[in-house]
Amino acid sequence: MQLSPVLAELEQYPFTRLDEWRAGRTVIDFGVGDPREVTPLFIREALAAAIEERSSYPRAAGLPELRRAIAGWIDRRFGVCVDADRELVPTLGSKEAIFSFAHVALGERRAVAVPEPGYPVYERGAVFAGGTVVPVPLREETGWLPDLDAFDAWDEIALFWVCYPNNPTGATAPLSFYEELAGLAREHGFLVCSDEAYSELWFDEPPPSALQVADRDNVVVFNTLSKRSSMTGYRSGFVCAPPAVADALRTFRPYTGTAPQEFVQRASVAAWADEEHVGEVRDVYRRKREILLPVLERKGLRFAGGNASFFLWFAVDGPSEGFARRLLEHGILVAPGSFFGASGEGYVRLALVPTQEDCERAVEILERAL
Repeated sequence: MQLSPVLAELEQYPFTRLDEWRAGRTVIDFGVGDPREVTPLFIREALAAAIEERSSYPRAAGLPELRRAIAGWIDRRFGVCVDADRELVPTLGSKEAIFSFAHVALGERRAVAVPEPGYPVYERGAVFAGGTVVPVPLREETGWLPDLDAFDAWDEIALFWVCYPNNPTGATAPLSFYEELAGLAREHGFLVCSDEAYSELWFDEPPPSALQVADRDNVVVFNTLSKRSSMTGYRSGFVCAPPAVADALRTFRPYTGTAPQEFVQRASVAAWADEEHVGEVRDVYRRKREILLPVLERKGLRFAGGNASFFLWFAVDGPSEGFARRLLEHGILVAPGSFFGASGEGYVRLALVPTQEDCERAVEILERAL
């Protein structure tokens, strides 16, 4: 039996390696960015109320109420008016939408620019769609922003992926960066793909969105309720795209069967309409950050990340996987920077997803282990 040669050639997905590391161990898991906070009660109640006796196949276009709720949130949060019917496509979270987007967007051009260090799904999605990957290194000295002046493949790429607030570094990007990149996209004919899953987790000032650029003709934004509303298991997000791209997605996505269930969509309407719970979620991560950051710095690790997302990004001496394995021996699981590409070597990422109690317990362990 012959399987996909692309699958055979891929390295193991990094975070399944973390699952193997923790097998048979009792650990405090800062490795995978899966929030363990309780989904707010009003969202759970909206979900339960929407469960009908019969559940039909959800349509790829999504419920009109959900599209309107997302458009309303975009207007309130970013001051941008989008057409709920022509520019918005609800998705099963953002991961599947990110992975499959290259299947829709790659035409004569087959190259995809991917940030490194970065979320591995941008690369994997491009490769499975038959694309070629052009790594775009992110450096600490540039604030984890790509050096657009140094990039020389503008006329070869179909997509240029960015993620701010950034996974894994927590860095943010100014609106001027998005404006410059969107200008280059119009000039050279590619799409800016902006993964904004962490847009609502910040600790100084709200970060901008690529949706705020003056001309959005070449801009596609992906967002999700997973982090802002502690709804990872619900798998509910959206793509906001120019009408022609959104039309292509609505043509493609019925084949994939990846529209959220209607009861999840109705719970999502409630989630996008409320901001009070999002502020409470931010406060939870702020407290955990204030618990862990001081002890790690006091123990000689250099904080190298930004002030957003629920990630802490630290520089370490020696190979990042070796450092992570040493912490694992003490019951602390973190993600080596090398899991995010070669440019992540020399760093480790901590996801602030354990409970506050576990974070406090981790401080006691780190005091002894480091």
